This record gives sequence, C-alpha cells and structure tokens, in this order.
Amino acid sequence: MKIVWVALAFAVLLATFMNVHVSASGDEDDDDTAPTTGGSASVDAKLGADGSTDAGAVAREEQAIKLDGLSVSETKALRDKAEKHQFQAEVNRMMKLIINSLYRNKEIFLRELISNASDALDKIRFLSIKDKNVLGEAPDLNIKIHVDKEGKVLHLTDTGIGMTKEDLIRHLGTIAKSGTSEFLAKIQETGESGADTSSLIGQFGVGFYSAFLVADTVVVTTKHNDDKQYIWTSNAAEYSIVEDPRPDEQLKRGTRVSLYLKEEAQDFLDNDTIRNLVKKYSEFINWDIYLYTSKSVEVEEEEEEEEAAAEGEEKKDESETETEVEEEDKDKPKEKKKTTKTVWDWEVINANKPIWTRNPKDITDDDYQNFYKAFSKDTKAALTHIHFTAEGEVTFRSILYVPAEAPGGFFSDYGKKAANIKMYVRRVFITDEFDDMMPKYLSFITGVVDSDDLPLNVSRETLQQHKLLKVIKKKLVRKALEMLKKMSDDDYKKFWKEYGTAIKLGLIEDYANRTRLAKMLRFQSSNDKEELTSLEAYLGRMKKDQANIYFLAGSSRAELETSPFVERLLKRGFEVLYLTEPVDEYTIQNLPEFEGKKFQNAAKEGLKFGDETDEEKKHFETLEKDYEPLTKWLSETLKDDVEKTVVSTRLTDSPCALVANQYGWSGNMERIMKSQAYAKADDSSSSYYSSQKKTLEINPRHPIIKELKKRVADLEGKDAEGDDTKTASDLAKVMLDTARLRSGFALKDSVSFASRIERMLRLGLGVDANAKVEEEPVFARPAADAAEDDEEEEEETAEPDADAESGHSDEL
Repeated sequence: MKIVWVALAFAVLLATFMNVHVSASGDEDDDDTAPTTGGSASVDAKLGADGSTDAGAVAREEQAIKLDGLSVSETKALRDKAEKHQFQAEVNRMMKLIINSLYRNKEIFLRELISNASDALDKIRFLSIKDKNVLGEAPDLNIKIHVDKEGKVLHLTDTGIGMTKEDLIRHLGTIAKSGTSEFLAKIQETGESGADTSSLIGQFGVGFYSAFLVADTVVVTTKHNDDKQYIWTSNAAEYSIVEDPRPDEQLKRGTRVSLYLKEEAQDFLDNDTIRNLVKKYSEFINWDIYLYTSKSVEVEEEEEEEEAAAEGEEKKDESETETEVEEEDKDKPKEKKKTTKTVWDWEVINANKPIWTRNPKDITDDDYQNFYKAFSKDTKAALTHIHFTAEGEVTFRSILYVPAEAPGGFFSDYGKKAANIKMYVRRVFITDEFDDMMPKYLSFITGVVDSDDLPLNVSRETLQQHKLLKVIKKKLVRKALEMLKKMSDDDYKKFWKEYGTAIKLGLIEDYANRTRLAKMLRFQSSNDKEELTSLEAYLGRMKKDQANIYFLAGSSRAELETSPFVERLLKRGFEVLYLTEPVDEYTIQNLPEFEGKKFQNAAKEGLKFGDETDEEKKHFETLEKDYEPLTKWLSETLKDDVEKTVVSTRLTDSPCALVANQYGWSGNMERIMKSQAYAKADDSSSSYYSSQKKTLEINPRHPIIKELKKRVADLEGKDAEGDDTKTASDLAKVMLDTARLRSGFALKDSVSFASRIERMLRLGLGVDANAKVEEEPVFARPAADAAEDDEEEEEETAEPDADAESGHSDEL
C-alpha cells in the first residue's frame, strides 16, 4: 500500500514540475526587458503574376512581431484595433518598379532611409530658426542605428520633424508621394526662409519603399509636435495605423523605422556591414550618424574586503625584525588585477563632414589635404586641388584633386574604367561607376560632385543617361584643365613627370579642348639640355623670319642631337623640339599648328628655313645643276628603293640622308608601328605607309659625294656590266643603307648589306674579291670516341631491320 501512495505522490510532483516549466517558458516569451523588438519567423511576400500574397505566411509573421514595451499578445491586440488601409497604388507594380527600375542593389535601402532621416532633420532645423521652442525636449539632432541580432530587426531613429497621423496616410500610403513641395510652399507662404531649402527631397518618397527589398514587415513609430505618437505597420500588401499606448517608448519627437529582415537579408545585422555602408553612401550627411556598438576595454577588478581573523593572538616570541618586515609588506600597495569587459555605447560613424558645402575662404589647405587623405585613402598629399560651384543649366559643387603619383597601372590599363569621381545628390552618395564622367586622359583626377538638380531615386543606369550629366562632365573637364593651368612651376614639373603622357594623349582624344591642352605641353629642346619648354616659350624665342616650329622625333635626346636632319637647323641657330616619347609624334600630327605657326618635321621633305638670301638661293641652283648627272644616276641605280635623289639643304656634315615624304612614316614612326604588339604582318594600311618610297638627299660638299660624282662621270661610255660600274653601284647601295640607318629606318635586307660591306672591306684591304675561305683542317680523334660513333652507326642500321622483321611478322 505504501508503494502505491509513494508512486501516486511522485506522479503528482512530476505533473506539478511540468506545469511550472511550461509557465516559465511562457513568461520568458513575454519578457520585455530586451532593448529592441524580436521576431523568429519571417514571411516572403511571394508576389506572383497577379500580385497576390500568402495570407497564411503573413498571419504567422504578424503573430511573431513584438513591439518594445509590449508582449506578443499585447502587440496582437493593438494591431487588431488599428485602422486598416490599402495602398493607393497596386502592390505588385510598386515592387516591380523598385526592384527592376529603381534599385538593382539591395544595400541601397540604408542610403534611402538615412536620406529621409536627414531631410526630416533639415525640416525641424528650418522651423527652429524662427521658433527654437519647436525642438522641445529633444534639442539634439542626429540619426541612430541599432542592430538587434536576436530579434533580427534593424532600427533607424531620427530626431527630425516626425509625422502626424495625416502625414502617415498621405506620405506612406501613396507610392512616390513627397511632402517636400508642400513644405516649401508652406515656408514661402509664412515668410520663412533659410539656406539650402532647395536641398529638401521629401520626408518619404519612393526611396522609403526600398525597405521592402530586405524586410518582410516595416514598422514606423513617429511623433510630431502637433500630434500624438503613432505606429505605422506594413507587410507590403497593406498597412495599419494605431496610436502608440507605450508610456516608456515615447520618442519626444522624430521617427523610428524598424525593419524585420528577411532570411536572405541577415547580413545587414552585422555592425561592420552597417558601418561600411554608411561610410560608402552617407559619410557626408550633415548630421551625426550613431551606431550602437560594443568594444572591449580593460578594467581593474574590485578588491574584496578581507575577513577579520578569528584565530588566536599572534605569538609573542616573534622577533622585531619579522614584525617590521610584515608591517612593510602591509604598507606596499597590492597590484590590482585587470580583466576584459565588453562595453556598449553609441559611436559616430560619419566623422568626415562635406567640406565642399562650405565657403572656400573658410577652409585651410590642411583641411583640404586632410579631407583628401580621408576621402581617397591616399597617404600622400595631393599635388593641387580646385573647389568650385558651377551654376547655370545645372548647379553643383565639386572638389577635384590631382594625386601626387599616378595610380598603379594607369598607362598599362589606359582607358579602363576608373571610379575616382564620386557622385552625390544632396550629400547622399549615388555612384562612382560612370563610363565617362571624366575623359580617359583625366581619369587620374579624383574628387566629389554634389548636385541638387539630379534625381536621387533613380538607378545608376538611368542616371548615366541623364542629360544634365553631360553638362556636368563638360564643366568638370574645363575646371580640371583650369586647375592644372594654375599650378606653380615647381608643382607642374612634378605633375608633368607623372601625367605628361596623359596630357599628350588628351590632345589626340579631346578635340574640343585641343587649344587648352596644347598650352600645357612640354618637350625637350635644343635650347636647354635640362629644362623642358612649352610651345608658348618656343614661340617667344623664334627667329624673326622663322615660319615653322621645327621638331624631330626619336628614341633619345643623344640620338636626335647627332641626327643629320638637324645639322643645318642648329647651325643656322634654329631651335628644334626633341620628341623622345613614343606618343609625341602622334600628338604633333594631331596639332597642325599652334597660334598660327605650323609644325615642320625635320625628317620629312619640304624643309624650309625662311631666312635664305637671294645669293644663297642662286648658289643652291648652281649646285643642283652641277650635280644633276649624279642625282640622275643615283635615282636610276636605286629606283627600287628611292623615289628620287636631290641635293640637300639640310645637311652640313653627313654625306646623305633618307627623307620621308609628307604623308609617309618617318624612321621613328616606322619603328614604333612595327613594334606594336597587335601589329599584323601583312596589314594593308601599315604596308601602304611603310612602302612609301623615300627621297635620298646628298650633301654636295661632302668628300664621298664629290668622289662618287667623279666616278659616275668616268663611267660614261663604259660597259654597264664592268667592274667599275659594279663597284660604283655597290658604293651607292652601301651609301643608301647607311643613310637608312642614320635616318632611323630599318634595313630591308641585312644579309645583302653585310655582303656589300664585306666586299668594300676586301677592296679596302686589297683582298681578292674571289678569294675563298681556307678549309678547316681535319684532326684525328681518340679511339674511344671513334668506337662510340661506330656503335651508334650500327644501332641506326639495325633499327630499319627490326622494323622490317616486325612488318614481315605482321604479314604472316
């Protein structure tokens, strides 16, 4: 019997324990001590073709949502008595508009919500200019972001103007509805005014609905000075509004947006992700943005009080020395132990303020440099900058910088899209992925552009095609060139060392700014071996009767200084520009003249000095007539290689030179074109220019030319196949080949050239032209080497036999 009673008692105790455990679980669900709302389930608004929503999923989601200060059941009761409303626009159309047309990137939602919060703060600030009492108990204007990882909720709170119940219905119940125009009209009607009123974009517009890209449910808690606090809740299908009954959750003034995130949007519950997004899109918002975050700090542990000893008295026979030691030990302070503790606090995450909105007169150079380093992440100071406001068809503010060093791969990846210009609309970052915000040659320039005239709620692709963007680009280029023009001489030398090639490429690419870019060019010159010269400086040093700007292109200054093409120019005192970079000759070809002076390539025909006297001209005509037999003979002998042979006016020390015609390639250009990695072997366009016959110019004062003139005269009446004729012909061809090399052209047949040089050496040394090379003697080899060779021969002989046997066996 006792056993039965014991079993019954045990069963009762077990049932009681289970009941208590269930009650405890229920109390835990109703715990309100968490700082933010929580929700375990989520709903995916499964928008079909008809825009319908899974009603069951929505109901389950609503059951899980809990507001701060209320239990789940209290939240449900509050929702049941709330006013239900339908969106005025069809939900499916709204979501497609947002996802397909407006926002390709889900992370944009945070930018939009912060932008809306900033506008709300702007509005209350404007109202406070007239009446400071509107700030009431919330004088601090800021934005706070709180991440609730446990509840999977993201909260964004501002202390802005807030919304009344009517505002909630008007602004959040209609797609793309904005209160900005009404707000500005009200300010104008009441006579209020303030700076930058045009920068307001509306408390909530299309941007607000981007929240549904990451959230199943959005809860907006708002308090306006003229109304009570209300809670607006929506699941993208419908929305409800109810007065907020929570006494401990009153905002005083402002708006809190709570996003109950979708499962696929849980990444936005990471503080580092939020911090990076704010720095990317909203770093330069006027208002402080706080993030509730934690950090680990070392703190000292509190010492516990020592308990009084209850034991007997100390022994009296302890020595005085021991007592003194004990007293000294007691006097020494004990080291306190340190432990790591996690501390939660609000952290400002947009410390950098938009200095481009300030007056340039109020900004120091250090301010500009500090902003540049923070903005570009560059450790070196910028070479120069320009801060300006453009007005007209479009108004925008901008700061442009020139980095001290060219970006890595700037020239090797020339033309590759660079994200150096960041576009802001009302201090909200939009994009830096533009195809042509800056032309390729200025893509090294970094900076910001902030416009109030561009639409905020559009995709990057739509903005790319906006007509005002073309106006902005044009003004940016003009201002960038103005910035470079105003640089000091020392800074411009540094700039040219890094970006000179880019300016030369710009002159080729940017026809509209060709004149501006031409004034920025720098070249080496025969006038100064150390300093580069500008075209304007060259014109200032030109001789009185000089008609052209003379230049010569080559691989190095040393090569150009000793070129036959500049001999007469330098002797007559003309300055010559030395073009030593591969792009230089392309650049000059795209710049036919500068301030009325045409360019003359010293390596091409048509070279004129403009200061010849009548006596010089008459003397030159006499030389042409005297050397006519030689020029005719050379033209005939070298007809396969040269177009004609003429007496030169440009040579003083060299015997001859090979000159390109006006439309052919110079030796330098030919070398560059043949070195191109993409050059085709039989390219028709390249072949056309390279196959153009050149003009051979001879120096009538050179002893080799005089001797050749005599020998050609002696050939008259002699056998055309004789040795004298052949020798003279070889001399002419060798002279042509040396002229090719001296003029920068490549040899067509290097083997034939070497053979002719060998014959000339034989003649010069008195060696018979038909003398043979002495036969190499045959030496006896060691026996071991001979045996190895014999074995190799036997193996080679045996292999065919093995193949034959194999073939025979196959036949069998």
